Parts: sequence; structure tokens; C-alpha cells
Amino acid sequence: MAGKVYFGVSMSLDGFIAPDSPEDLMGKQWMELQRWVFPLRFFRENLKLGKGGEEGRDNDIARETFERTGASIMGKRMFDAGERMWPEEAPFHTQVFVVTHEKRDPWERPGGTSFHFINDGIEPALDQARQAAGDRDVRIAGGAETILQYLNAGLIDEFSIALSPVLFGTGIRLFEGIDASRIALTQTHAESSPKVTHLTYTVHDR
Repeated sequence: MAGKVYFGVSMSLDGFIAPDSPEDLMGKQWMELQRWVFPLRFFRENLKLGKGGEEGRDNDIARETFERTGASIMGKRMFDAGERMWPEEAPFHTQVFVVTHEKRDPWERPGGTSFHFINDGIEPALDQARQAAGDRDVRIAGGAETILQYLNAGLIDEFSIALSPVLFGTGIRLFEGIDASRIALTQTHAESSPKVTHLTYTVHDR
């Protein structure tokens, strides 16, 4: 049985998921947006940042998200930023399919992550990701433009937002350009912690 196609992102209260410039990805606002993630025990273990870390529901959600994911898809912008910042053992530990016009041989990383560069669109990338994921889920990792393409094509089953108590004012909006005339949502879960509110929605045709 095929798994779901989903995405999960951290988002500011005013609707942004990243700064305008990739060079600002480690800037103050982005660090505040992701503040709930960095101290987590699972995050530290997965990136080999050392022992210890916070446990609790936020940590459980991060671990559950990782464990459900059998393959990931991302756009070239996210890959370019990550290629500069990920450790040698990239944090995915699955096959990752990069939607891009660039032709490039697969890039194998220690720890089981391999990047494949798909030149013929979002649906062929999803077909390959589904095959790689088996009965687990496919995560659309980002960025916002890639997520939007899959949403507008009707290819997303559900998504989750970790809503952080931070304001950006400017940056990259998650739903900029959404085709709201054909997409309906049902909220299926809401859970809060002192640092973030987790919201989960299923996606339907309107």
C-alpha cells in the first residue's frame, strides 16, 4: 500500500517559512523560527551534535516525522542552500529527489542519503520518490515554490505546520500563489507546546 504525500514546515505567525535570501538562512529570524527544533534530543542525535537534548512531545513529533518518511523531494533552491550547510552525513537518510533543470549524477552521502536530480518535472519526481519510499510516506521537503507546485497540482494528501511565535515581516510565504479556488482543508490535529503549535490538515478538492 502506497504511503501519503505530505509536507511539514515551521512557519512564522505572519505566514513566512524562510527569509528572502538563502544567505540569511542562519540569521536571527530563521534561528528564532526554528528555535523549537534545535534543542531536541532527536535533532541532536540525527545531526550527530552530541548526546542529550530535550524530550517531550515536540521531540516525539520530530522523530515521528522522520520515521514516516521513506523518500523526500525538494527544489533546487533548497538543495543549493543545504549543500552548503548540511554535514557530510546529510540528515535525510533516504533517497532525495531534487526537481531541477541541472543535469547531474546522483550524489551519494554517508549514512544512506542519496540525491537524484530530476529534470522532467514534479510528477516524474514523485513517481520515483513513491517507488523509493515503498509503503512509507513521501515528504515534499521544500522550499515554498516546490511545495506550492505540488499543492496546486493536487498531489498533496496532508501537511503539518509548526507555528512559531515569531514575526518575519518579509520573506518567503508558504501559500503565496496558492490556487485557493480548488483546494479545501480539514484540520485533523492541533497540539501546542511552550515553544510552538503543531497544526495538521488533510487536503481535498474544493
